[in-house]
Amino acid sequence: MSQDAIGPTASVVETSEPSRTRTLAICGTTHALHDGYTDLLNVLFPLLQAQFGLSYTAIGTLRTIYSTAMASGQIPSGLLSERFGGRRILALGTAAAAAGYAIAGWSGGLIGAAIGIGLSGLGSSTQHPIASSLVSAAYPGSASRPALGTYNFAGDIGKMALPMGFALIASLWHWQAALLAVSLLGLLLAFAIPTLLPPSLDAALAKPASQDESNAPAPRGAFRLLQAVGFIDSLVRAGYLTFLPFILTAKGASLPMLGVALSLLFAGGAAGKLVCGWLGQRLGVLPVVALTESVTAAAMLATLWLPLEATLVLLPLLGLALNGTSSVLYGSIPELVPPEKRTRAFSIFYTGGSVAGAIGPLAGGALGDIFGLNTMVIALAIAATITIPLAMPLRQHVR
Repeated sequence: MSQDAIGPTASVVETSEPSRTRTLAICGTTHALHDGYTDLLNVLFPLLQAQFGLSYTAIGTLRTIYSTAMASGQIPSGLLSERFGGRRILALGTAAAAAGYAIAGWSGGLIGAAIGIGLSGLGSSTQHPIASSLVSAAYPGSASRPALGTYNFAGDIGKMALPMGFALIASLWHWQAALLAVSLLGLLLAFAIPTLLPPSLDAALAKPASQDESNAPAPRGAFRLLQAVGFIDSLVRAGYLTFLPFILTAKGASLPMLGVALSLLFAGGAAGKLVCGWLGQRLGVLPVVALTESVTAAAMLATLWLPLEATLVLLPLLGLALNGTSSVLYGSIPELVPPEKRTRAFSIFYTGGSVAGAIGPLAGGALGDIFGLNTMVIALAIAATITIPLAMPLRQHVR
């Protein structure tokens, strides 16, 4: 029986249907929490600016601290999971991410917030490479695509729910109390991960792939090209999302309205993961990338000049396009990389995205301070369109 295996040292594990379902549920919940942790920063930053009088460059620097920590930990976390078990490293990473926000909330100062944000980013670096591999190991072969799609969709649920919940708690009490509340969720999940995930999954991440589980080698440079497109897409997304709350605040949005606005955006993003994944299977990568990046650029520019009410109506469409590209690119990795190399391919791909997530806000903040927010958004929109010609050679290598 030929089955797909994930990772440089990963293989398929035989699991019962309840164990597979439980694996998907726990990994999906972990994805939701970690993605929610990442995107609640978009609500936290305006609060920090109001309390500490931060510049746009300082805000971008805080986001860069988080993204740099996440980028630096993804490949090492994949290697550690091979030695100590994916369940254990995923649980420790989740606990570290939660502890980071607890530190930021408990300290109440800018330095403590920066330290906590960095620790949370480092902890969250474990989630994508390990959880993706665990899901793929539990759902071998063609079953991995819908399983990974469900896992990715769960991340967008977290992007919708956690920022809104954080904004609500912060509006009722204080941002410090809100950070302590969300950190408690992470600590509870960290205890549940090693208990509820099947122990057999760790064996799957420590067993070499057999010869009959290997695919033909990918065309040379195709994965690097895919990563370059993903890098620019992540840079644009991170840069724009970091400063979208400031665009909305300038239009008169209140703190609770910011939470609603981001939830609308991420609701569209969740739909984008499903819709664009479906379109990618039928139309191909290049047409979908061209469509999503064109809509992204146009919608980003429109948010500069539309009134608040019209901007809120537009946000779901913007979210669909903004997140749709990533789902198509992520889903193309199995077509370019043989099974025995996929965990490291996932780690490398996500590391590139995290590096882009570190550069985007910092560069955007500098542009915003020097030339203003409008110029910054225009520059990001232009960068989004660059991915279209860059992706053209991929037509020969992926569906």
